[in-house]
Amino acid sequence: MTALIWFRNDLRSLDNPALTAVCKNHEHVRAVYFLCPQQLDEHGIAPIRRHFLRRAVDDLSAQLGKLGIPLDIVNATHFKHVPSQLKNHCQKHGIEAVYANQEWLVDEIQRDSLCTEQLDIPLHLLDDSLLSPLHIAKGDGQPYKVFTPYSRRCREVLAAQFPRVLRRPAAKKSSDAGTTAQCPKFGEEKDSSAWPADEEGVLQQLRQFCAERAADYQKHRDFPAIDGTSRLSAALALGLLSPRQCLARLQQECGEEIWDAKSDAGTWFNELLWREFYRHVAYHFPRVVKGQAFQSYTDAIPWPNDQALFDAWREGRTGFPIVDAAMRQLSATGWMHNRLRMIAASFLCKDLHIDWRWGERHFLETLIDADFASNNGGWQWAASTGTDAAPYFRIFNPTTQGQRFDADGEFIVHYVPELKGLRGKQLHQPPAVSDYPLPIVDHNERRKITLALFKEIRD
Repeated sequence: MTALIWFRNDLRSLDNPALTAVCKNHEHVRAVYFLCPQQLDEHGIAPIRRHFLRRAVDDLSAQLGKLGIPLDIVNATHFKHVPSQLKNHCQKHGIEAVYANQEWLVDEIQRDSLCTEQLDIPLHLLDDSLLSPLHIAKGDGQPYKVFTPYSRRCREVLAAQFPRVLRRPAAKKSSDAGTTAQCPKFGEEKDSSAWPADEEGVLQQLRQFCAERAADYQKHRDFPAIDGTSRLSAALALGLLSPRQCLARLQQECGEEIWDAKSDAGTWFNELLWREFYRHVAYHFPRVVKGQAFQSYTDAIPWPNDQALFDAWREGRTGFPIVDAAMRQLSATGWMHNRLRMIAASFLCKDLHIDWRWGERHFLETLIDADFASNNGGWQWAASTGTDAAPYFRIFNPTTQGQRFDADGEFIVHYVPELKGLRGKQLHQPPAVSDYPLPIVDHNERRKITLALFKEIRD
């Protein structure tokens, strides 16, 4: 008899709990990956992410082939068809047990529940995607709603029991040894070759960041013209890399510094914990992944939602250089620097008064690293509708943000070449330039309107 490992967003052979368990417990192993192109269409998954996913599945297939584990790529069309397709696949191949790594969003939990009901064999779900337990709670047993105490508690848990990184399993004996399947194209694609989609390439990216840039992370992370971030978010989103691998490598390079949240290495550790926190929120407060605000009263905000203003933001022609450079970077590369994500999101919601859900959807449709929980959490943070309840008055000034984080305009001019030759104040508040628009709104006036919108619903 044969056991099956079902790959989802865990497309790697290293440090994969489900793969380790199935290889330990069974002599014969097969693997399956279900493509759901219709579901991806409904969620607006970016063309660059589709290409990246296809490359990652192909590399996984090659890695599994070396382990004597054939990978079957099954087109299930839609998420809702997966339970019946899984049952049929198990019957076809005489599967005696299924192993998979647990996923924690509402739809995924429901899917796994239906699979358990329909299968007449065991479905073993293992913990994988998180560093700390999902059910970590406050002293009163309630889930955390604020990041800082959550991250402090996570550090305590992880310091007491540092997570172990699993090795790649030994090869299995199989008549299909060396067999590799190719993932078919599923929808429109955009070239993702600038991003490694193979395990070794991603691990090299992690090693290089931890060895060369982690020690200066806090100093450099907010400046888009500097290569100061890890750019590992795309690999983490597809599970080409585990957060355990990230933390282990960070500790190997930076030692005990990682436990100091104010250090450079500790600041990057915090970024991993922000990823965990947004999954924690999505699990315990599932309304946030159903199009609702965490702060439910903010759903009453009467967003004007001017389509012309939204189009100008999306196309990078707002007349605010740092915002336009950010949006053009997104269009050109399928990625945006994290500081710029905050600036662009704040501008959309609090200067243009566009519903944060419009921006959330656009990022899903364009980002290579789109991760539903993190994307949702980031947008609700920027819109002051999320867990960070008090600072609705936190409104980024796009001009001063540009002056602070791209003072010389190196990043701006790269993506907004119309401004080449301008310096200082003129670069960040350009005079009339023939091929660059004037500001589409007055920031100070829009700030006052934003404060009034929030004050009205709070009162």
